[in-house]
Amino acid sequence: MTTPAFPTESGTLTLQGPVGPLEVAVDLPEGEATPRPVTAIICHPLSTEGGTMHNKVVTMVARALRDLGVTTVRFNFRSVGASAGEFDHGNGEQDDLRTVAAWVREQRPDHEMWLAGFSFGAFVSLRMAGELQPQVLVSIAPPAGRWDFSNLQPPAQWLVVQGDEDEIVDPQAVYDWLATMPQQPELVRMPDTSHFFHRKLIDLRGAVSHGVKAWLPGAGAA
Repeated sequence: MTTPAFPTESGTLTLQGPVGPLEVAVDLPEGEATPRPVTAIICHPLSTEGGTMHNKVVTMVARALRDLGVTTVRFNFRSVGASAGEFDHGNGEQDDLRTVAAWVREQRPDHEMWLAGFSFGAFVSLRMAGELQPQVLVSIAPPAGRWDFSNLQPPAQWLVVQGDEDEIVDPQAVYDWLATMPQQPELVRMPDTSHFFHRKLIDLRGAVSHGVKAWLPGAGAA
């Protein structure tokens, strides 16, 4: 399979992944946002529980970033949608993210690369942060206590958003884990908020936008 060029318009494409095709969606900044030299890769929640790149939390995070001028890349982990393979408990999914990140860096060498993830996607992006060295990491409802959260290396510019009424990820487990981290994130605790941010998606959009705005290239000079 020939490696596709980075698209000049929003749309979907296929990358050759470690075990076959990977389905990818690229969305360029819209509206009045000034395009920034940033491409953010966003990872979706657990495949075996219906997680896909079309998840509402994932698409809302993408919208928040595009409103700031960031180009976003969503993709389906192996076994989801048109992506080949079988669920691999986060191991193969890290390989999938590695493939997408390599393509982004090859195609957009003048761009910062950011990572974001929701739930299982937050776990995968956290596990890969030390290797991929993103300038910014956004973790939405990171599932501390459900997966191996040892030996993580998030970047200095790290945003965590957690709902206080999360019924899937124990909020206190997240806060206790964060207290042990030598690198402390910008933490946003959202009251009366469930795991999937029901009726709180607009608030999530604002939390992400506000949380990362100062980290945009050139923001300090604005």
